Amino acid sequence: MATKFHEDAYRRKIKTSEELREVIGTRPRQNSAIMCHGTFDLVHPGHIRHLTYAKSKADVLIASLTCDAYIEKSNYRPFVPQQLRAMNLAALEVVDYVLIDQNATPIQNILSLEPDYFAKGYEYFDGGVKTRTQEEVQALESFGGEIIFTPGDVVFSSSAFIEKATPNIAAEKLAALMESEKITFDDLRDTLSRMKGCRVRVLGDTIVDSYVYSTPIGSSATKTPTLSVKYERAVDYVGGAAIVARHMRTAGAEVWFTTVLGDDQRKDFVLQEMANHGIACHGIIDSTRPTTEKSAFIANGYRLLKLDKVDNRTISKNIQDEISQSLRSQPVDAYVFSDFRHGIFSRATIPVLIDALDEGPCRVADSQVASRWGNILDFRNFDLITPNEREARFALGDQDSVIRPLALELYKRAGCKTLILKAGDRGIITYREGSNDVRAFFAIDSFATQVVDPVGAGDALLSYATLSLVVSQNPVHASILGSFAAAVECEHEGNCPVSSIEVLEKIEILEKQVHYA
Repeated sequence: MATKFHEDAYRRKIKTSEELREVIGTRPRQNSAIMCHGTFDLVHPGHIRHLTYAKSKADVLIASLTCDAYIEKSNYRPFVPQQLRAMNLAALEVVDYVLIDQNATPIQNILSLEPDYFAKGYEYFDGGVKTRTQEEVQALESFGGEIIFTPGDVVFSSSAFIEKATPNIAAEKLAALMESEKITFDDLRDTLSRMKGCRVRVLGDTIVDSYVYSTPIGSSATKTPTLSVKYERAVDYVGGAAIVARHMRTAGAEVWFTTVLGDDQRKDFVLQEMANHGIACHGIIDSTRPTTEKSAFIANGYRLLKLDKVDNRTISKNIQDEISQSLRSQPVDAYVFSDFRHGIFSRATIPVLIDALDEGPCRVADSQVASRWGNILDFRNFDLITPNEREARFALGDQDSVIRPLALELYKRAGCKTLILKAGDRGIITYREGSNDVRAFFAIDSFATQVVDPVGAGDALLSYATLSLVVSQNPVHASILGSFAAAVECEHEGNCPVSSIEVLEKIEILEKQVHYA
């Protein structure tokens, strides 16, 4: 009964422009119609006053909102996706109909619907009619409509509310996305279960992440400004491309891993870790370089210092040839290039390594190189790429654009089928090939309940998004499950592999939130 009421009372109000023309009729009409237009990112008291005043001037109130694709006034906006914004307006008794405007301005729908009145906030009139408002006035005058400015005693800003205290509506936004894509939580569980047995070849730079824990015991400030700490313990984790391989193996995939290691004790640690977890590791030994190691010195939960042991020289021709041969050694469902720009990938090697891939398997690349010379655009025409915002700006040489146009430009330039742009604690934005049936892009918030250690979240996302895409062929499944895996990784200290059981638990938690259980 509750679901039926929800659909009948709210969703029936959301109409297309063609449906609204039929509902309100043509001029002159028996029941007058007034139209309001805005972003309505968060419905606040100013909106309520504006809509209530507009409704008092006509029989039928149409609330029109700008679709997500044309909102570019600030970064990470709109905060609320268009389906949810439409539902928020439809839930208001004062609103008779809601229209998601698929155009950059309301002009086309003004001319199509020919409302008797068009209501604007007083801020658009104060100090003189603005240029865009004048265009709306001209459109109204072309068929005899009128513009009305609502009272301007107080002006509220959705942007100000959002930036001051960002509301947590991640579950509501997820529900709106899944509903629009006709995806259920059982679908996600099915995709997760079908990852088992998926065959993947991972190629990339291995990093040994060392966490050195200590206790502060003072400083020798009287002599030198040196912080003094007492050593407690050290914990080593396989990181870089190696943790990508472990994530995938823990999810149930069959994994072959190719990497380059130094001839040292760290090499032995990596090979043993891979063997212990059932990963077929082709570790190519280069005695001229060390196994990459990154140490973080931690005291009382704070990172005091990071120390990197690296050699970023490009691999030799012989090693390049050996890698190319290993890429062809087994038939797989996906190739994953995990690039940290520590020698394997360069402008010289990348074209050769790509040429070594078989046609057919899914091709995925992640290039975590924002602090070094490298570029995600070196991996063109891949099925999936997963850069973060900084890497996208680095690739495009663009520090100014807001994130959605930035993601769109990178998507176009990369020629990829799917782009998942990681935005840290803001979540992700995904671009895919659009059509009349699916939107070209969508955003998903972060689902980390308590961030303990964000290191490795991008690797977890890459791993689960890849496997999801292979088995479901659906970028929405890949984005959601990748986001869940990233959230799980953030909630634990250290770069540890995320299990399918942990992702399943995250699915169940979000399902309860979505259904208000």
